[in-house]
Amino acid sequence: MTWATRAAAAGLSALAGVAARDLLQREHTLLRNFPVIGHTRYLLESVGPELRQYLVAGNNEERPFTRDQRRWVYASAKKQNNYFGFGTDNDLEYTAGYPVINHRTFGRAVPATHVEAGHETPLPSAKVLGGTRGRTHAFRPASVVNISAMSFGSLSGRAVEALNRGAALAGCLQNTGEGGLSEHHRHGGELVFQIGTAYFGCRDERGRFDMARLKDLVAAAPVRALEVKLSQGAKPGLGGVLPAAKVSAEIAAVRGVPEGVDCISPSRHAEFSDADSLLDWVELLAGETGLPVGLKSAVGDMGFWQELTELMTTTGRGVDFVTIDGGEGGTGAAPLIFTDSVSLPFQLGFARVYSTFARAGLHEQVTFIGGGKLGLPDNAIVAFALGCDMVNVAREAMLAIGCIQAQKCHTDTCPTGVATQNAWLAHGLDPALKSVRAATYIGTLRRDVRKVAEACGVEHPGLIDTSAVEVLTGRTASRPLLEVYDYEPGWGLPSAADQADIVRLMTAQAPQGGSAPPSPDAVG
Repeated sequence: MTWATRAAAAGLSALAGVAARDLLQREHTLLRNFPVIGHTRYLLESVGPELRQYLVAGNNEERPFTRDQRRWVYASAKKQNNYFGFGTDNDLEYTAGYPVINHRTFGRAVPATHVEAGHETPLPSAKVLGGTRGRTHAFRPASVVNISAMSFGSLSGRAVEALNRGAALAGCLQNTGEGGLSEHHRHGGELVFQIGTAYFGCRDERGRFDMARLKDLVAAAPVRALEVKLSQGAKPGLGGVLPAAKVSAEIAAVRGVPEGVDCISPSRHAEFSDADSLLDWVELLAGETGLPVGLKSAVGDMGFWQELTELMTTTGRGVDFVTIDGGEGGTGAAPLIFTDSVSLPFQLGFARVYSTFARAGLHEQVTFIGGGKLGLPDNAIVAFALGCDMVNVAREAMLAIGCIQAQKCHTDTCPTGVATQNAWLAHGLDPALKSVRAATYIGTLRRDVRKVAEACGVEHPGLIDTSAVEVLTGRTASRPLLEVYDYEPGWGLPSAADQADIVRLMTAQAPQGGSAPPSPDAVG
């Protein structure tokens, strides 16, 4: 019997074995009725995202990020040409809700003509974080674009390292996420330490918050602010589970939990139970560490925000910043109902919270940060117009370091080593190379929002107000952003003093004439 004959016989035997199993099993009717060939259906289903991504979907059809949006992030991260030719693919005339930015013929600021102008200079926040409440370590963030909360555990160590190195290159902040502060966060990037419901990294042996451990942690790392996480856009109102198989010795040590046991995050905090006790805890954290302290939350019931602002007005206690996460956000895995239908989308949720602070006269005292697909220039500009002082980027930063939107984050099989603890898959991600791409992407986004601000006649995106944006309501009509979200004139802007400060800073750093594009390392 020849080799080919033996191979054919082995193949036929294998197919016969599969057919016999299909006919005998009772779990899948399709396979009992169509043995062997029925497996084709499951194969196509398993590679459906890849087929749509590469063969079927148009430039604007995919979700959560379209092909055009991903192409813009990839090109920006690699310092390639991120322009698009032959006009927009978007159907502006018929797309209700589409934002249009109103440029000005004349204004205080004039956009630089060089395509790379603005890439080489920083773009600081228009507000000082913690300055209003006199925190000991109040500071002005050096970047209006920062890296959002993504924990070591949900992301691989190499991905966290790449983002931290990128934050150092770009001069921006990296939020640790609720999974604690690891060695991967210690490569030069400054940090916002997030405190979640399980108090990972600052908990005692019983899982309760430990102030001494928090103080030791922030003293030994470049932590610039503390963020108390109430909820996130992907799964508001839910806790979290890191399966036992992913709780390695390293992750267990960082989080302060047993190795190889399911790591559970409760759905609520144990240190406070209402807005009043929350403010007590915020002031305790700020007093003990000297750091600015803020909240992160998705938006649902507005009663909490109304009570919070009333207490801030009457008692003098308060938060230094508020991070609003939109329901369209989602680096974390979640049940479909939570992903699709729980918590308001960013614009609506943020506008409601900002309006609550503004009506209480507190909007100029608090730094507002937004998250939820704001790593795209058009979304970011609307966020700034609504009152954001800074924007956080998460999935866009993942794309910049290699994510291909395979949507395998919840399976531990991310093919690019970004959202996995599989050592083999993670080893292909080079933190040194990817850090440059992360920084270049952040620098490009800052450059683009600065250019749009100057096209609107102002020096800084934080000075864009609601008059600069209108929203299409159909083919022949539109409404100003101010009317859409029931804003009053002047809302969305920093105080007069903060406006004057940021104009002085931007004027002082304005480049004189055109310059050559910077090298890939000259970012931030």
